Order: sequence, then C-alpha cells, then structure tokens
Amino acid sequence: MWERLLDRMLFLMIADGHLRLEMPSGHVFEYGNSHGNPVDVRLHDTASVRALVLNPELALGETYMRGGLTVSGDRIEDLLELVIRNMRTLPRAWWMRPTHRLRATLRSIAQFNPLARSRRNVAHHYDLSGQLYDQFLDADRQYSCAYFRRPDDSLERAQDQKKEHIARKLLLEPGMTVLDIGCGWGGLALYMAKHYGVRVLGITLSTEQLEMAQKRAERSGLGDLVEFRLCDYRELDGAYDRIVSVGMFEHVGLPHYDRFFSTLHDLLDPDGVAVLHTIGWTGAPKATNPWIAKYIFPGGYIPTLSEAMTAIEKAGLWAADVECWRLHYAYTLQQWRKRFEANRDTVKALYDAEFVRMWRFYLNACEQTFRHNRQAVFQFQLSRKVDAVPLTRDYLYQERREYKAMNAAE
Repeated sequence: MWERLLDRMLFLMIADGHLRLEMPSGHVFEYGNSHGNPVDVRLHDTASVRALVLNPELALGETYMRGGLTVSGDRIEDLLELVIRNMRTLPRAWWMRPTHRLRATLRSIAQFNPLARSRRNVAHHYDLSGQLYDQFLDADRQYSCAYFRRPDDSLERAQDQKKEHIARKLLLEPGMTVLDIGCGWGGLALYMAKHYGVRVLGITLSTEQLEMAQKRAERSGLGDLVEFRLCDYRELDGAYDRIVSVGMFEHVGLPHYDRFFSTLHDLLDPDGVAVLHTIGWTGAPKATNPWIAKYIFPGGYIPTLSEAMTAIEKAGLWAADVECWRLHYAYTLQQWRKRFEANRDTVKALYDAEFVRMWRFYLNACEQTFRHNRQAVFQFQLSRKVDAVPLTRDYLYQERREYKAMNAAE
C-alpha cells in the first residue's frame, strides 16, 4: 500500500526532469519527462516509504540523514534540485492537505519566542563548535547572504561587498553610535568601527559568538569603539544614531514583529537610520519547513514582504528603501556547500556521519530553494523621519576611496 501511495504522489509531482526510484520491494519506478541524466534513488525500508507518504517535507531529510534513503554517488544535491524545482507546481495529495492547513493555521503559535525560548533556539544552532563554521565560512565568519556584483566573485570579496553596501545604507559618520542586533561573531561591527570610525554595541544570544567577538575586538585594537554583550533586543534602552540587524529577524517569530519594530523605533534617534537584512518569502505566507524547524532553526520563520511591512507601518517607521536580492544567497550557499564538502572528514571527526548528512541536506536544500523557489533576501532601510535619507540611491554606488583600495589589495 505505502509503495503504491508514494508512486502516485511522485507521479503527480515530478514533471520536469528524471527520477528513478528503487523501492524496498525491489520494484523500480521512473518519473518525469526523461530530460537530463536520471537521479537514481533507493529506499531501503518500508518505514521510510511510509514516512515519505505521510509527511514528505519532514521525512525526506530524516530518511537521508538516517540512511533509509540513498542517492547514487551520494549526490543529494541532484535529488534536492529535482524535488525543489518541481515543488512550485506540486498538487497536494488529498491526505496531506489537512496537515498543511493545520501548519498554516498554527504558524503564529509555532513562532512564539519569549526570551528564554529565544536563547534555547539560538544555542541549538549558533553554539555548535566554532570549528564547524571554520569549515565553510569566510575568515570573517559572515553567516549571512553575501553581495555578488558578479556571479564569479570570491566569497571573501562578496562578503566585504555586503558589509560595505550595508554601511553605505546606514550613512555612517565618525563618532556615531550604532546598535548591531544579532551581531554574530562581530565581523560587521568591527568593519564599521575600522572603516567608518563609529562606536558599535553588538548584541547576541549566543555565548560562543560572544566569546569570539570579544576576543576579535581585543586583537583588532578596536576595543575602545566596539562592545559586545549577551543581550536580547527587548532588554535594551537608550538611543542610537544607527541600528543594523543582519540575519537575525528570521529568529524573531511572527507574533513578535510588532514588538521588534516598535522597539527599533524607540531605540532609534529621531534623525536615525536603520537597516534590516533578512531572508524573505516572495509568495503567500506559509509555515516553516518542518525539517528545518526541527533540526536547523527551531522557532525560525521566513517573513513575506507584506508581513514585515505591516509591522513596520504599525511602528510608525518610514520604509526609505526596500531592496530584494534574488540569486545572491544561492551563490553564497554554493560556495559554503563546496567548502563544506571539501572538509566533510573534519566535520565528521567533530560530530558524526549523521550530522554531516544533516548539514549537507541543509546547505543543499537552502541553495536550491533560493534558485528554484520563492525565497530571496530583503533589505529594509528604515527611518523615523521622511528626510533622513537622500532622495536617490546615488550615494550607494559612488566609489569610496578606502573601499576601492581595499579591493585592489585583495
């Protein structure tokens, strides 16, 4: 029964490409239009078949992690590219529709992230061994979308271009005070202090990130300009000339958007400017993928433009500029994936083979989602006053002497 149901589901789903699937019974099924090389997949037990029928979005990652599903040549990237490319037109099997409706209805409850829960969620992902992130990030440990002026930019160049692009949107001037909400390992804060002479407070809920950021500030000689704290945005007061948040808003949680933007409004100087950089969803709102929520980013949520803008409007903030980065994160993830693959043995020694498969699935699935589904990156430039930002974007693209020299020396 389970094999027949899975066969029917895949027949409806795979229209573009070629999937060849061997069931536990030994029967081989083929799907798609036979364009390109076939992706050969084997399911090893009935439990994996049943799981894929009942909850495919969760089970695909789980069965691969645990060895119930294997791909010829271990090319999980080929399977994920095929699946995600076909997902946009996927008709839901009738037995899956109630689950999807329930997830959509309960997505606000799933995103309820009070302070204690937020700390646990952050620790789940960001307090992993620092050596793990050394295996695929750039030396500055930028764990967010880079900015590719050309698709063949190096990861290092693209991450520097991201930091510079954000710094320009903030319209930084020496002596300004800057709040960095979700500062990661401190790279952006140190960049702004070094190249623009601003004073930065970076906050994070990750103890591992905090420790490294503080050490980096000491080593760089920028300790008088940069401070890092273990702190939540809801615990702050005061006023800042500039506020920036990169890759943190995805962890805020849908029920907390009004609180986040009202807090940002209150912390921002009346003449101030803020930049929010976040992964975004360009389709109708939907619940977080259950596998991502369980294994990678518990409490995480990808907002639509309408969901973010509704809260921005309620807070009385101007959306001075809204920019959509489309393939930039696909290029970023591609480079992370290649570096991770080159260091799989090191990651296995840190954790185990199942962890390696989990992270391979994560990096590949995210890359293909940015390539073939409705995921992008939004940058919001926000202000309290209508005239806090220049009338045109010209200031973003005028070459700055120091930045040009930095790139020339690369």
